[in-house]
Amino acid sequence: MKPQAVDVVPWRRRLVLGLVALVVLGLGARAFFLQAYERAFLQSEADARHLRRVPLQAHRGAILDRSGEPLAVSTPVDSVWVDPKALFASGGTDGRPSAREQIARLARALGRDARALYQTLEARAQRRFVYVARHLPPERAAQVRALGVTGVYLQREYRRYYPSAEITAHVLGFTDIEDRGQEGLELAYDRWLRGIPGEKRVLRDRRGRVVADVAQVRAPQPGRDLTLSIDQRIQYLAYRALKRGVQRVGARGGSLVVIDPRTGEVLAMVNQPSFNPNNPADRRPGRTRNRAVTDVFEPGSTVKPFTIAAALASGRYDPDHVVDTSPGWWRISRHTIRDMHDYGPCSLGRILVKSSNIGAAKLALELPPEQLWGIFHQVGFGSGTDSGFPGEATGVLRDFQDWRRVEQATLAFGYGLSVTALQLARAYAVLATDGLLVPATFLRTDEPPTAERVLPARVARQVRRMLEGVVGAEGTAPRAAVTGYRVAGKTGTVHKSEAGGYAAKRYLALFAGMVPASRPALVAVVVIDEPVPKQHFGGQAAAPVFAEVMAGALRLLNVPPDAVEHLQAGRATREGPA
Repeated sequence: MKPQAVDVVPWRRRLVLGLVALVVLGLGARAFFLQAYERAFLQSEADARHLRRVPLQAHRGAILDRSGEPLAVSTPVDSVWVDPKALFASGGTDGRPSAREQIARLARALGRDARALYQTLEARAQRRFVYVARHLPPERAAQVRALGVTGVYLQREYRRYYPSAEITAHVLGFTDIEDRGQEGLELAYDRWLRGIPGEKRVLRDRRGRVVADVAQVRAPQPGRDLTLSIDQRIQYLAYRALKRGVQRVGARGGSLVVIDPRTGEVLAMVNQPSFNPNNPADRRPGRTRNRAVTDVFEPGSTVKPFTIAAALASGRYDPDHVVDTSPGWWRISRHTIRDMHDYGPCSLGRILVKSSNIGAAKLALELPPEQLWGIFHQVGFGSGTDSGFPGEATGVLRDFQDWRRVEQATLAFGYGLSVTALQLARAYAVLATDGLLVPATFLRTDEPPTAERVLPARVARQVRRMLEGVVGAEGTAPRAAVTGYRVAGKTGTVHKSEAGGYAAKRYLALFAGMVPASRPALVAVVVIDEPVPKQHFGGQAAAPVFAEVMAGALRLLNVPPDAVEHLQAGRATREGPA
């Protein structure tokens, strides 16, 4: 018989099998424990390593002119950020270039200095997020995307763009790098315009690249559009005319405001010099300020119509009342008030036509101080215009109880109080609307505004009729005339204040007026800052700018002429006798 093999060490096999079985049971138990009791923890750990929450940017609402033309829009752009920890950890691994070499490639794509960029990132080597470029042009963003550098990512953001650039710069203002309003209406209506960012979950691989969108946590909410009262066509006319006018008289700068007196809507507002809000380097201090709203000045003779209005409203005077201005100078205490010439006896209308300081001062001193102050205050001097523009100045109108006699006299021709260009335009709108005061607004108004009567309609119409003479041949502003239209307005030439008094050869030249005078559709104020001597009068420096803007605006708005006889006379002169 063939002998059988005998298992001399059966216990060893059983031991090995037992150990294997224990290992298998242990692994199974561990797997069961992890699945049953540690699943949530492990899932969260995995998510922490591969799932990321990524913000979804919401674009800012557009700013539109009254016709829906875009004045400010947000365009999508890419910004570049780096995970320095991942970038330095990947350098030289898996056959990849060193971190220094990868940073050099990135710097070339961004147009940056490689050494400076390397030092910046090396100093932040333990961080997980560092911006290296914001709002890249599309071509540079494409170059960065093509590099495939580990730890370098593109993030979609929005950049504000202003199609009209410096034409609307002072009204709109601008936003910062985070698309938040910093100046102008961008700041005033920031909460309205700003969107609410959303959020989504994405899956990243071990190199940090997004491989899949997992879920949208919160949808972004875009900002709301804002429709302004600004008419882009009139805004352009105003910008061009003011710039040309400032250059023509060698002035330091200027402001121009055009409003619809019936609604208080600001149709145009420009300043010189301006700036380009699309270029951050051009936003220099002092140039970004909207001087038509934030800067105050003494209005000079442009307030004489309100002195005349106060006299007429008192019931003691009529338009034919005569004031003797001879001999062209008049002493009050130790002060002397002068006119350009000896105008002799002047009616109230002639005081405006010849811009007599003596006539206005004598008239003011015959009125109770509270009555003069009351008219000035009621038309808006010394208080805000309710426009809501950031940094708007209220001007200064001192309480009548603090006036000395000479101060009451000088107030009558515009010294001793301060206003803004917008305030002055709003006051002239009272004359244009037969005595109604309406709030100024930069937003398009579809409903008739709430108006407050501050002057009797009869008085406003009488003063308006007198102001037509100022633009006539005998007045101070024949260059403010607009062919085919009756124009009512007033010039002002003001010595600028300085330490210790008033400058001898530094002036503000002003013109404030309305067209058509029979039923005004537009009110405008022009301020020219420091025109050269011999061209410093309001009728020389400011009136022609007013005429140019009004002629174009009336044509654009299809306002019918109200001086047809002037058109017919002009046509007959050109064509000769029939």
